[in-house]
Amino acid sequence: MAEKFWANSALEPKRKHRWLLYLGGTDIPAYVIKTAGKPAFSVNAAEHMFFGHKFYYPGVVTWEPIDITLVDPVDPFVGKELYRTLTRGGYREPSVTEDGAPFTMSKRDSVGALNGQLRIQQLGANNSEIETFKLWNPWIQAIKFGDLDYTSDDMVEITITVQYDYATIH
Repeated sequence: MAEKFWANSALEPKRKHRWLLYLGGTDIPAYVIKTAGKPAFSVNAAEHMFFGHKFYYPGVVTWEPIDITLVDPVDPFVGKELYRTLTRGGYREPSVTEDGAPFTMSKRDSVGALNGQLRIQQLGANNSEIETFKLWNPWIQAIKFGDLDYTSDDMVEITITVQYDYATIH
């Protein structure tokens, strides 16, 4: 008879609070990172009709963006660091152009702003690495600098949405 999982003291589930996120190309300290979504994907279904019957086949894999939530401290100035990441990705304010030439963002520069690196490392009870997700060609798709509210004493949070081409797990 198989041993019951609750009777084995060596088994332990993964815990949501044991993880590290490495956001390459930024000077954002790990202690301000509050939450991070793990990669997710979906596979669309290609439909085929044959003699009055529908058959489905797996189609294209689509990796979904992840959201990262940071607490916004006074020092270091995380909002300014994220804005620098945007400008390293190729963004220019409308009033700041060289010789009136238009600027556009490029994938190369946007991925380069994060040094092409974003890793989420899940840790075990002894801080041993259980799994590591590596997101390939990540770039910041959206930043929300939080909300202000006179009725709350909560900390201001920044939400970052990161798009990537695909993820691997080790």
